Amino acid sequence: MRVPEAIQEFLASLRTKKLSGHTVAGYERDLRAVTEIVAREAGVPVADVEVRRLTGRVVRTAFAGFSGPRSAASVNRAWSAWNQFLTFCVAEGLLEGNPMAAVPRPRQPAKAPKPLLGDGSASATLLERIAEGARRARDPWVERDLLVLALALVTGMRSAELLGLTVGSIGGSPGDRRVQVVGKGGKTRSLPIEPPIERLVERYLDSRLSRFGLASLPRSAALLVDNGNEPLRRGGLQYLVRQCYRHAGVHDRVQRGTLVHALRHEFATRLAERGASAHELMELLGHSSIVTGQAYVASTAREVRQAARANPVYGVIDRLGD
Repeated sequence: MRVPEAIQEFLASLRTKKLSGHTVAGYERDLRAVTEIVAREAGVPVADVEVRRLTGRVVRTAFAGFSGPRSAASVNRAWSAWNQFLTFCVAEGLLEGNPMAAVPRPRQPAKAPKPLLGDGSASATLLERIAEGARRARDPWVERDLLVLALALVTGMRSAELLGLTVGSIGGSPGDRRVQVVGKGGKTRSLPIEPPIERLVERYLDSRLSRFGLASLPRSAALLVDNGNEPLRRGGLQYLVRQCYRHAGVHDRVQRGTLVHALRHEFATRLAERGASAHELMELLGHSSIVTGQAYVASTAREVRQAARANPVYGVIDRLGD
């Protein structure tokens, strides 16, 4: 069997696991990128690369070319995708063994949370400025922009989870509403929202009906939409959040490598500062391991400052100033 055919069968198997479209697309990009290098090295069209030719040496050489311009995180993601793909090929009888054992996997340092820089006031400033209409746009929609930011900051949802919400995702009785979220691997979790968010949702939905001249919205309709009433997509969400940062004057507090994800890190870090446990963060964030939540607990600014304040040298310096 040719590699492109095998990739399509593998992707079809992933879809049965109810993975998000973004996740499957990421697998496909990494599989195709390395396949193109294999084809180039072999001097054949991509369509003619055979699965049986994927030996340890061939895949290792391809990954050497793939790794050059990419970060360790990107190579790790591709390594994982190829490991799963070739394991699938072994299970399907297309290969006798998985050659990924011959491909070195780069070591990654533990990721540190990247909330908005500062004392925690940036998120309040962001929401207040957007509520005041600070985001300048050709067709401003304050109710929508404010709900996007607020949902991210009070639930810690990932970008794909926000984009996957429908009108029917929000349920429960007034004062006890919850958002049903479909996370990684198709896992669902129920996140509580308080009355202030309920009111933002109601205002946004009212503004949407008025804006587009609609009488009602089906429960299956996307919750977040663009200015044409089409489901908001990843690029549109990133642009919206970037513009909100800029016009709220907090763009310089967004750490490199984050954008929408900075709001998720802000959510987790501020909860950890206020005593949330690693287990509680794991449940709220949809992590599969308590270890990830522990990273937020271990690195909260308040905890670090309290530990540093206990240094006896401060007492000595204080006496010197008397």
